Amino acid sequence: MPVPVTLTGRTVRLEPLTEQHAEALAAAAARAEDRATYAFTAVPQSVQAAREFIATAQADQAAGRSVVFATVRASDGLVVGSTRFLELDYWQGPVVWPPLPAGPVGDPATAVPDAAEIGRTWLSSQAQGTGINTEAKLLMLRHAFETWGVQRISLRADARNLRSRAAIERLGATSEGVRRAHSRGLDGVVRSTAFYSILAEEWPAVRDIIELRIAAAIAPSAPERRIARGLGRERDQECVRHAGSLITV
Repeated sequence: MPVPVTLTGRTVRLEPLTEQHAEALAAAAARAEDRATYAFTAVPQSVQAAREFIATAQADQAAGRSVVFATVRASDGLVVGSTRFLELDYWQGPVVWPPLPAGPVGDPATAVPDAAEIGRTWLSSQAQGTGINTEAKLLMLRHAFETWGVQRISLRADARNLRSRAAIERLGATSEGVRRAHSRGLDGVVRSTAFYSILAEEWPAVRDIIELRIAAAIAPSAPERRIARGLGRERDQECVRHAGSLITV
């Protein structure tokens, strides 16, 4: 399974999630001014819940199913959420048909996946809209495509979660449509799921899109910042309209 790693950017640091993060993780969730932003994502609501969240994440990681991070604001070291690689898939070895999710061939301690998903992401309300999520995705995508050499990264969201779907589309991911009545949602309602992907050959263009967004967000002059924000709002509104149009009622 992939070795846990720390990924560092200008505004965010992704570090392996451990039990030492429990209190800080619970505090990050408690800082939410409006927990409606957590309607579609499992977020710990107490220190005990955070410990259970971490224990489950570590068990998944030990089984080779995921690589889990604490999301840390770089400016002050404050834990502001969590994210992970999951659905790790390995395509080495003999061809098996029909294909099924497979573990690594050879030494699992040094194996890297051929495909993975990025998900289970949540941020405290104070970190939402600050660019932390965008840079965190850039760090994870760069690690997946340029260090692991994956062929594909998948992302998904509850079809009702227009905010998350718009964020995924802003990255430049390709929509693969909505799988209707796909599973039961966090609220117990049968949900449809919107699926997205980025392929290895698409990564250079996607990387350029994300890097331009980050550069625009930190533009040095006030006029440039206003222009960047205006363009960002237009793009965000376009993404929300597109995400909404894909919901099948």
